Amino acid sequence: MRVAVTGASGFVGGVVCRAAAARGWQVHAFGRRPGTGLFTPVAPDGTDGLVGTDGRRAVSYRSWDITGPVPGDLPEVDAVIHCAGSVTDWGPKRKIIEVNLGGTTQVRRAFPGARFVHVSTASVYDPFRPTVMAREDQCPARRYVNAYGTSKALAEHVVRDTAVILRPHAVYGRGDTTLLPRVLGAVRGRRLWAVGDGRQRISLTSVSNLAQACLLAAEGPVATGVFNVADAEPLVLDDALRWILRERGVDARPAYLPAALVTPPAAVVETAFRLLRRREPPRLTRYAVGHLAVERTLDITAARERLGYRPSPTSFAGAADW
Repeated sequence: MRVAVTGASGFVGGVVCRAAAARGWQVHAFGRRPGTGLFTPVAPDGTDGLVGTDGRRAVSYRSWDITGPVPGDLPEVDAVIHCAGSVTDWGPKRKIIEVNLGGTTQVRRAFPGARFVHVSTASVYDPFRPTVMAREDQCPARRYVNAYGTSKALAEHVVRDTAVILRPHAVYGRGDTTLLPRVLGAVRGRRLWAVGDGRQRISLTSVSNLAQACLLAAEGPVATGVFNVADAEPLVLDDALRWILRERGVDARPAYLPAALVTPPAAVVETAFRLLRRREPPRLTRYAVGHLAVERTLDITAARERLGYRPSPTSFAGAADW
């Protein structure tokens, strides 16, 4: 099996590359960052890569910004797993759409004959209403809070007839640069401040479960379709936060504020950050408030039945080392 993986220098893409290599697949990895040290050990010929147990190079890595020119000598592959994209909910709308829509379109065109697995997001569901065991047909929303949801919905529209689309929610695990840092960044003294009442249920997606879904989509009998991807069962937000704090050894406990109280100041802070042209996001945005204050759960029946997806339960065991 020959597979191209975009976003290989990032969190999800790197895990997908290693999972594919572990199956004995030939992996052509592409990422925006320079490749030195991304995959170790270095291949025998001195280029970046990951050597398999048989001494052959299982992963070869090349730098490619998907918003830039397409390399002229792309390999022939059986499938593309498109993990590259902007995952921030903050930043210039034009740039986010350029990466998530324009980049996806370019990658799809660059590999016209290959199966295409597009890693999207559950943020394409309506952000203004609770997501209660959402099915794949409950999308797109009429409007989104920010450019991230908009850009991912537009990208899905472009590839939907020729791709397997995966919608994970709140991806976590070793190497996570988004979810866990935000949770820990909300700790003030002995309180972890969150929105809602803590009883809302959420679906989370471990990066290993997402990688499993990516490989199933790349080689299975289903060539097109949309699939939610999450851990085996949802869990209660308060339980998840306490588990994370315990595993990380943080002496704090969750404390909750009503969304109605937090949303107006979040809007004011966002406006101030934009006027000041701050590149880093505020600690609290309206997107984060709306995303955490209500239930966000996914129905993963389709992935189980059609892809053969067998997810493990949510676990933060070992999070002290993440």
